[in-house]
Amino acid sequence: MKEAKKTKYFAQLKNCPTSPRKMRLVADLVRGKEVYGALNILKFSAKEASGRLEKLLTSAIANYEAKSGSRAEENSLFIKEIFVDSAVQLKRFRPAPQGRAYRIRKRSNHVTLVIDAFAANTNEEETAQLEENNVVENTVEENNNQQETTK
Repeated sequence: MKEAKKTKYFAQLKNCPTSPRKMRLVADLVRGKEVYGALNILKFSAKEASGRLEKLLTSAIANYEAKSGSRAEENSLFIKEIFVDSAVQLKRFRPAPQGRAYRIRKRSNHVTLVIDAFAANTNEEETAQLEENNVVENTVEENNNQQETTK
């Protein structure tokens, strides 16, 4: 386990006071993207969770540079995995009509972000999957552009 962590470049965010559902929306925007492209997406996103993920991604890049000894600009890095898990819920009560109380669940989450470098001899399956993701995103963007022009 420890040997595997030496070659894995990741960063974790624990007990982030944002609901996991809202954080997953932002995480889905950058999953599988090139690192600096993902930083731009997060920087210009209007969601509050994007600021937290941007900071986490810069931390993962710094961890990569510290562990590998090479600069991030020299290698083409991409987000290999990003997942959001539910964390502790703070339970509060809100007054309700007729002497009752409604429960409020203040949710939090854990985010794990793993980055990796594109290797010269990557698996054909991984490159095909990444290309497929880009093709799907391009077709979605084209459909959105066509819908905007027809309006």
